[in-house]
Amino acid sequence: MNRSENLKELELEQNWDVIIIGGGASGLGIAVDSANRGHKTLLLEKYDFAKGTSSRSTKLVHGGVRYLQNGDISLVIEALRERGIMRKNAPHLVRDLSFVIPSYDWWSSPFYGIGLKVYDMMAGKLGLGASTILSKEETLQYLPNVKEDGLRGGVIYHDGQFDDARMAISLALTADKEGATLLNYFEVTGLEKENNNMLSGVHVADKINGSSHIIKGKVIINATGVFSDEVMRMDNPDAKQMIRPSQGVHLVIDKSFLQGDHAIMVPHTTDGRVLFAVPWNGQVVVGTTDTPIDNALEEPIPLEEEINFILENASTYMTRKPRRKDVKSIFAGLRPLAANEDKKESTKEVSRHHKIIVSTNGLVSVLGGKWTTYRKMAEDTVNTIQMVGGLPDRKCNTESLAIFGNDFNTDFNNPYHFYGTESEKVYDIDSKNGNNSISDKIFISKNQVIWAIREEMAVTLEDILARRTRCLFLDAYETEKISPKVVKIMSKEMKKDDLWIREELKKFNVILKKYQL
Repeated sequence: MNRSENLKELELEQNWDVIIIGGGASGLGIAVDSANRGHKTLLLEKYDFAKGTSSRSTKLVHGGVRYLQNGDISLVIEALRERGIMRKNAPHLVRDLSFVIPSYDWWSSPFYGIGLKVYDMMAGKLGLGASTILSKEETLQYLPNVKEDGLRGGVIYHDGQFDDARMAISLALTADKEGATLLNYFEVTGLEKENNNMLSGVHVADKINGSSHIIKGKVIINATGVFSDEVMRMDNPDAKQMIRPSQGVHLVIDKSFLQGDHAIMVPHTTDGRVLFAVPWNGQVVVGTTDTPIDNALEEPIPLEEEINFILENASTYMTRKPRRKDVKSIFAGLRPLAANEDKKESTKEVSRHHKIIVSTNGLVSVLGGKWTTYRKMAEDTVNTIQMVGGLPDRKCNTESLAIFGNDFNTDFNNPYHFYGTESEKVYDIDSKNGNNSISDKIFISKNQVIWAIREEMAVTLEDILARRTRCLFLDAYETEKISPKVVKIMSKEMKKDDLWIREELKKFNVILKKYQL
């Protein structure tokens, strides 16, 4: 996957079948499906792939225990099925993870135990393991750091875990392999219309070289998540608001706060949401919140009340209580919830189902949804555009399509595991120093930096430290220390001068501070 080569393809192709605006989970999934069905597919992303919400999740591939609690049975069934497909198609990125619900009331274990048996039943053959009621002693074995006072037992169940940004990059590579053309840092600035005001293309600006283009396409897809309303207003200035952004904040703390390999799921917090404490890449991710947001920002800002909420509720269940000084990184994402007519409905009550809307001018917008169901969202969208755009009616094959790097023999202890079948190639860039990390706290090698530039369309320091590797999300303070070393490796590989280094560090430091308390 090479940006220069893709720019050449853009010049050669005069009329695309499908133009996708947005390079997050939904847009990338659509690109994979569309290209696999043989449609000439172009994806344009204003920033980097998964720059926004798609890199800021709780890192779970799940059916949604909370959705079961809310009675959204159809979403749970769909998500559980898609969880199994995702695990099968991307075994180098998706792994099984056990979750323990500690019980401090006599009724909790049987209550949640029954509910989770229903959860298991819905998963069917794609289940990851049977849920079980635990004694107090068993609960403490699984969760050595859980509060023992008042503990009666617990329930263990199984869901999936993944690396969201790495999944996005693998989807981009899959789409590229299937014949799609993808460009990051390519901003859609307007929509082209002709013949009865019907959409016929997009106006774009290359944010790297400053060039502008008009690109023709039979179908235009709006897959911009929380920014979907902006694109819909490009099509129709009077378009009503369809997205209700909801902010979810996560704190990253040291693994010592949650010893063992099991996650905690707290079914009820002070605001009625569930709370997770999840082991991830040698750290623990704790979250999340559900805060309505009026204005969607490219870099969402965690609110003080969200930080306090997570620390307070986590402290209730941990013997060692995390404090602000223990937070290694903090990140916020915005859920692109599809709006209901009832504006008073709380965000936790808004369905996570996706919606596909076709405007009178032919703009196809995919709204809502969740990471776990990205593939089904893409399937439904491509089915729709084949009708809307008069494209050949071809069946979806992604249910059995291996994601780039697919490797069933993945060793998750290998720091290169998320490259799957490509891991040896990354290691072999400099095999003598392949396992040498630039940092002694979080793994990042020179090889990874070079590979990200050569094969994964990394352009900026942020691309590498936030999404090609997950350094910024794992430890923002350590990332600040190693960023000068990383940018120097980049400058050598990209043949950039000292001025570029200084400017890149300056831009990155502005973003970096948002991940530090």
